[in-house]
Amino acid sequence: MKSFNKDIGSLGEDISEGYFENLGYNILDKNFRCKCGEIDLIVVNNGYICFVEVKTRYGINFGIPAESVSFSKQHKIYKTAQMYIMTRHIVNFNFRFDVVEIILNHDNNDFLINHIEDAFQV
Repeated sequence: MKSFNKDIGSLGEDISEGYFENLGYNILDKNFRCKCGEIDLIVVNNGYICFVEVKTRYGINFGIPAESVSFSKQHKIYKTAQMYIMTRHIVNFNFRFDVVEIILNHDNNDFLINHIEDAFQV
């Protein structure tokens, strides 16, 4: 089951990466990891660096994907973003935390995508 979830998560990240590229965002990093945690995508557009959490699901039987970004997960993303900013010596940018929800279709390759800008603040 864990491998299946990882495969779905990777598919969602790939879909999100294409989504942001089509919108003209620049992809700075994908799956940035440090001792604090992981950030799925880090993108930049219009003077904002966006730290993106991607949540991918088949259906919404157990709630919408963004609901699974708990306060503790938000805090981990925030701490990881701080580490990214410090290690990359980033200055003169605004930052925000986005969530991308992807709902996959069991029957075909269709999907729905919902980009929530500035989804949370810590």
